[in-house]
Amino acid sequence: MGKSNFSEILLQKLYQKEFLNYNNLEEIAEYQKKGIFSLRSELLLVIYFSVIVFTSGIGIIIYNNIDSIGHLAIISANFLLMIACFYFSFKKAKGYSNEEVLFDNPLYDYLVLTGSLLACIFLGYINFQYHIFDESYAYVSLISALFCFFVAYYFDNRIVLSIAITSLATFIGITITPKTVFENEVYSNMQLTYSGLVLGIGLLVWMEYTFKNKIKAHFHFVFATFALHLLGVCVLSGLLSQHWFFFIPILIGFAYYFYRFSYKAMATSIFAFMLLYSYFGFNVLMGKVIELLRIIDTFLQLLIVLSPFYVIASIYLFIRLVKQFNSEKNASTR
Repeated sequence: MGKSNFSEILLQKLYQKEFLNYNNLEEIAEYQKKGIFSLRSELLLVIYFSVIVFTSGIGIIIYNNIDSIGHLAIISANFLLMIACFYFSFKKAKGYSNEEVLFDNPLYDYLVLTGSLLACIFLGYINFQYHIFDESYAYVSLISALFCFFVAYYFDNRIVLSIAITSLATFIGITITPKTVFENEVYSNMQLTYSGLVLGIGLLVWMEYTFKNKIKAHFHFVFATFALHLLGVCVLSGLLSQHWFFFIPILIGFAYYFYRFSYKAMATSIFAFMLLYSYFGFNVLMGKVIELLRIIDTFLQLLIVLSPFYVIASIYLFIRLVKQFNSEKNASTR
């Protein structure tokens, strides 16, 4: 079904339910025929990349010209830029509220993001140059996390909230990046696995508390997404360890919780990743069971022969479940 046809069907439904009158319907139809579109999303995306490039450029300039510029000049310039960003942000902010509060101009959201990134750079550079916390950057990560949490809640900024959660994970020693996943960092260190489980559960507890008490309840999706991936990776790590049987109830609880949450929030991404992590966990668990029971070679060879069909059936079932979820999601919005 084309996008225009889908839009027409939705408009007709709104008209039938008397949310729109006939004149509204005619005006919307005339407007759509003009082919006018908004550049707002595209411009905001360009601004976001501009912020990332700007802060990255500052880091490169510092690295390449550290001897000629001087440490004090670098720290001072970074600090002044950070202060300028937050000065204008506080000046235009509407103040803290438990409800969602937005700037009148979305450009100030990116000014807040720039100030937060500059603050993290400032803290890291201070520690690098003056060794306030010796060689450890854990406390720098913790201070950055606390600062970004304050900024995220005061200015209602989801991107800064993501930085805060990432910094908190870094504080306990977890850096979930493609590089660390391939290097087996989490899977080879059970202490990180348990720390990740505690942090993931902590994020969910805080999310449930704030959602129930309506404290920035719209942040719940950010917390849920981070907790989903953190717990998913840690559960897989635990299933691959020697004490894998302790992680069976955790896997079941993980799948059950995020299955219910995905339907509650009607979030396709949460549902899809819940299926993937549960699927991989189930397969690891089956491998452990086969190894424990010492399946005879003949039966093992049969499993190997049937494995391609199992993979195909799994892909088919995954696609079907996601399509069914999307159908129920679309039906609930009508």
